[in-house]
Amino acid sequence: MMTLPMTVPAPGLPARVRIHEVGPRDGLQNEKALVPVAVKAEFIRRLADAGLTTIEATSFVRPEWVPQLADAEQLMPLIDDVRARLPVLVPNQRGLDRALALGAREIAVFGSATEAFAKANLNRTVDEALAMFEPVVTAAREAGVTVRGYLSMCFGDPWEGPVPISQTVSVSRRLIDMGCDEVSLGDTIGVATPGHVQELLATLGEAGIPAERLAVHFHDTYGQALANTLAALQYGVTTVDASAGGLGGCPYAKSATGNLATEDLVWMLDGLGIETGVDIRRLTATSVWMARHLGRPSPSRTVRALSQKEM
Repeated sequence: MMTLPMTVPAPGLPARVRIHEVGPRDGLQNEKALVPVAVKAEFIRRLADAGLTTIEATSFVRPEWVPQLADAEQLMPLIDDVRARLPVLVPNQRGLDRALALGAREIAVFGSATEAFAKANLNRTVDEALAMFEPVVTAAREAGVTVRGYLSMCFGDPWEGPVPISQTVSVSRRLIDMGCDEVSLGDTIGVATPGHVQELLATLGEAGIPAERLAVHFHDTYGQALANTLAALQYGVTTVDASAGGLGGCPYAKSATGNLATEDLVWMLDGLGIETGVDIRRLTATSVWMARHLGRPSPSRTVRALSQKEM
């Protein structure tokens, strides 16, 4: 039997894409049930065994903010031998100190392109949030740690509506200027469309931020995540955020549904002949395993299709 999908490359696309797996952090932080730390560690191991090389492990935030990730100190020693990049989210200097004490070599800060979401997520204005991040980024760089800047609400905001492209570009530029190695552009409520994606990326390029300094992070609220990803690949972006099994949303934006499922992304990339290093069937088995722990099926169409056929 022929292995599907058939590989049919399309012109103008990168030869390889790095998937930035966010399931253990962005996915599990939005679950109502608390997942045991041993299950989280096994989840990360299985993701690495499936070929994912960047797996966002956890977040060093105050436990009352995100109780689902309150076990960061317990988790990190359980995965210190995992052969993958294991970035962690830090909100402030205290979070950075905790992460560095446990050997973290990559961190991320989490900003907003809009005032309303900055207030909801960080209880600060955009300027105040950036001012808080700057010494954290500086200290991380001095410690030899790679820094990613997440930017939420790049395409639309549930309170403010459409977000001007110039606004997203301005905050992205400030994250780069303070020392972030990479900016991940978040479509937090899933309202982006391909033309909007390419216009934003082109404007960022005009502002001196090339595609190799950018990642994209799409939610599939309106079924546009894969189309938007393809538009970003056509522009030259080679880092794509995704969540195994489609886990996750955003606890501070109720209209945000799940992240782009890693399996759906890999299916498309496999069909385009773009290398990822990911074994889609091992990844699917991992998401089926995690879905059992969560007590509900995966929302990923690819997981459902492959698991019905093979598991």
